[in-house]
Amino acid sequence: MRITHLGHACVLVETVGTRILIDPGAFSDLWHGTQGLDAVLITHQHPDHVDPEHVPALLEANPGAVVRTAEDVHQTTHLPGAEAATPGDQFTVGEVSIDVVGGQHAVIHQDMPRVHNVGFLLRAEGEPVFFHPGDALDATPEGVEILALPIMAPWSAMKEQVEFVRALGNPRWSIPIHDELLNDRGRELFTRQIGNLTGTEIISLRGGSSRDFMR
Repeated sequence: MRITHLGHACVLVETVGTRILIDPGAFSDLWHGTQGLDAVLITHQHPDHVDPEHVPALLEANPGAVVRTAEDVHQTTHLPGAEAATPGDQFTVGEVSIDVVGGQHAVIHQDMPRVHNVGFLLRAEGEPVFFHPGDALDATPEGVEILALPIMAPWSAMKEQVEFVRALGNPRWSIPIHDELLNDRGRELFTRQIGNLTGTEIISLRGGSSRDFMR
């Protein structure tokens, strides 16, 4: 399984001949022009996870891609052919099985309405299990080996991230995402502390870097 971090919350997963892009948002342009996609998955409607200006062009360049989104994404971004993904759903893309978990975005403030948020758990025979939670830390599916870990957001604190990693059974690897509001010093502090407190191996893929993962 090859993982590429394309900025902020956007991750490209390539496994068993399948290419799946998750959360192409407005905080990065590294995903612009990506082709050959089999699926585009959107965890929720916030623009740092789905860029309403550029994602339509991405879909035009990948006409065969399956598009699944949290069920209220259509309220902010028109994505032709998109289907709602609700917690409890399971679907396949190529030889990849995808479970939909979660339900609601984490609380930002009591005065701000919560939107839908879904996490995506990706499995393929013989490959590590990958999990992208979107913007919530309450869904903790079993068997996660590679975690896309949000490390900084207005809705989170490091103590919550540590407990989230522990609740997942301390996945073998964690890739920091949701990090564009941090400078390099902040990224180092967050990742070092989370790694020390949980034992998960932090793998930074900043700047569009990729890494292959094997069981």
